[in-house]
Formats: sequence, structure tokens, C-alpha cells
Amino acid sequence: MTSLKNTPETLKIKTLNEDAQSVGNILLETGAMLMSSGANSNRIRVTLERIANGLGYKTELLITHRALMLTIIEKDQQHFFSRLKRTSPHGVNFRIVSGISHMSWNVLEQNWTVAQISEELHRLKSLPHYPRLVILGFVGLAGAAFCRIFGGGYVEMIVAFVATVAGLFVRQEAIRVKFNPYLCVYFAAFTASFIAGLAEHFQIGTQPDKAFATSVLFLVPGVPLINSVTDLLEGNIQNGLIRAINGLMIAFSIAMGLFSVRMILQI
Repeated sequence: MTSLKNTPETLKIKTLNEDAQSVGNILLETGAMLMSSGANSNRIRVTLERIANGLGYKTELLITHRALMLTIIEKDQQHFFSRLKRTSPHGVNFRIVSGISHMSWNVLEQNWTVAQISEELHRLKSLPHYPRLVILGFVGLAGAAFCRIFGGGYVEMIVAFVATVAGLFVRQEAIRVKFNPYLCVYFAAFTASFIAGLAEHFQIGTQPDKAFATSVLFLVPGVPLINSVTDLLEGNIQNGLIRAINGLMIAFSIAMGLFSVRMILQI
């Protein structure tokens, strides 16, 4: 009996399957990076389809809130690869989103290989974040600016700045020790509103309620709610509803932090 182990046809099929596996893995990694960086469902789908077309494959993609299921089909030989990948908790990193979008066009127009894509993804992952003090400082300034917009004076702006910085610091530390994400928001809201609430309790400034009201605005889930509306408008009903519920849970955690402080300080 003749063995088919090393025939040219078998080797060709093996090579195609290995290529499909490499393409599938790199597409799943790209999709997971987009999902965890705050991209909406349609952007993920379009970007992965663009990369797959540039590599000579067709894709079938299922996107859920915490997982991606991908099937790719080689256009000529009809060999396919199918796999599920769980995604990490969602955050916001538009540098990653824009970098991957630019990369996808390079794949399509300049015929990038899988190795080039992998190298670019590694480069995007290794991009340095802003120093922690810079983030704390600028988010604090944003809180002070919101306070000014709402009619607060300079004293109230200082209170809002301190409260915002403290709240963000507490949230960062809670995330670092891996608390539940909603508890992280609650702790941050409680800390920020407690500091601002002390100013209102002791009547520091002429309008301390302005600082109290704006001290938690840095926690407002803008990206999840925007992505929710975008997904709903584009027909991704399931993801849109999940993102909306996630945003509402964050808003509820903020409200509970404010409520707790008001009960404690009786303001």
C-alpha cells in the first residue's frame, strides 16, 4: 500500500492549512486588540475583513462582548480555519485602534505578510503609555475645567481637581489589585465625591455643590455608550444592548458612590 504521508498533494494541503492557521491566529489577535481598546463591532468586522482580503482569504466573523469566533476560507483551495478567542476586559486606547486601521490598509495595498502584521502588532502593543502623573494631572485639570463650565469659582476648581485626582488614583489602584470593575468605579466615585462633599459640608467656597457635582464626571462611560448607540444603529443589536447595560451599570456604580457620601455627610 502506498503511503500518502509525503506526497506533493499532502504537503501542499499541509502548507495551506498552516498558512490558514497563521492567518486565523493573527486575525483573532488583531480583533481582540481592537475589542479591548474600545472599537465598535462594525470597525472590528471591517478591519478584519480588509486584512483577510489582503492576505487572500474570506472571513466569517461572530463578535460577542467577551469573545470572537472566526472562520477563514482560502479563496481558491477552500481550506478553512475556525477558532474562538476570548477577549480581555474593555478599555480605551485609540492609539491602538488607529494604528491597526492604518496597518489594515497597508496589508491591502502593499501586500504585507503575516510576519509583517505580527511585527506591527507587537510594536503597537509596546508603545509606551503616558506617565501616571501626567494622566492624573490632566484628568484633574479636566475635572477642574468642568467645574468652571458649570459655574464654579477658583476654590471650587481646586476642590474638584483634588477630588478628581484622588478618585482616579483609587480607581487605578483598585484595578491593579483586580477588584470587580464596577466596584472600582464605586470606590473612585465614593473617594472623589467624599472629598468634594467635605468641602460642601464645611462650606468651603461660595458654590461647593459645583465641585461635588463635577468631581465624578471623569467616570462617565462615554465610549461604551457611544459604541452602544453605534452598534444598535448598525444592526448589531446584541452587542449594542450589552454595551448599553455595561454603561448603565457603570452609571449605577457612580450613583451609588454619590448616594453613599450624601448619606454619610448628610448633605
